[in-house]
Amino acid sequence: MASVFVTGSVDGIGRQTAQMLVAEGHRVVLHARNGDRSRVGVAAVPGAAGVAIGDLASLSQTRDLAKSLGGERFDAIVHNAGVGGYGRRQTTEDSLERIFQINVLAPYVLTALMPLPARLIYLTSGLASDGVIDLTDLQRERRPWSGNAAYCDSKLCDLELALAVARRYPDVVSTAVCPGWVRSRMGGPAAPTDLRTGAATQVWLAVSEDPEALRSGRYMRHMRVLEIPRPATDVELQDGLLAACAELSAARLPE
Repeated sequence: MASVFVTGSVDGIGRQTAQMLVAEGHRVVLHARNGDRSRVGVAAVPGAAGVAIGDLASLSQTRDLAKSLGGERFDAIVHNAGVGGYGRRQTTEDSLERIFQINVLAPYVLTALMPLPARLIYLTSGLASDGVIDLTDLQRERRPWSGNAAYCDSKLCDLELALAVARRYPDVVSTAVCPGWVRSRMGGPAAPTDLRTGAATQVWLAVSEDPEALRSGRYMRHMRVLEIPRPATDVELQDGLLAACAELSAARLPE
C-alpha cells in the first residue's frame, strides 16, 4: 500500500485520481481549498484517509497546508491542482498574478516545504509548447495580457519544475504529465478524453513498480513518453525559474 497526496482532489481529474488509488487499496490524502469543499471531497472519495485544507491562491495558506500534514513523507505527491486561463488579469492577496501563483508557485512551495516523496507528479498540458518563460516578466505585468497565454506559460513552468526537480534530486522520480483535453469542469463537455483516461497515467506513476514508471525526468501523456519542448530542457531557464519562485515565496528547495 502506498501513501499518496493529491492536490485539487475534490473534483475533476484530481478526484478521479484519488478514487482510482483508493479503489486499488492505497492510502490517499485529499486536498481542498476550504472546509465546504473538503466535505464535498469526503463525500466523493469516502475511502480517503483525510483531507488537507488550504487555498493555493494564498502563500500563507499554502505554507499552512504543508505544515498541516505534519511532516509526513508520502510515497507520492500528485500536483494536480490548477486553474485555466480566462478573463482579465487577477491578483491574489499576495499581489501575485493568480494563474501563476496557483499553477506554478503553489506546487513549488509545497515541493520546498514538504518532505520529498519517492515520486512527484506535476500536471502540465500540451499547451506548454505554446508557453513562453520570460524570467523578467513571469506574471505578465508588462507583456500584453492574455489569460490563455498566461495558462500556456504556467504549464511550461510546471514542465520546467518537474525536470528541474528530477535533475536536482536523483533519488526522486519526478515526472510531468499532460492528461490530455479531459471532460471536466475545466475541459468542458466537448473534450474528447474521459476522466479515467486522464487520470490513469498519474495513478500508474504514483504506485506502479513497473520499471518504466520509475524513470525520472520524463514528460508523458496517456502512458506514452512525449517529446519535451526545447525551452523546458534549458538548465539555466530551469534554475532561473527556481530562483524566481524562491524569491517570491521565501521558500527554498532542500539541499
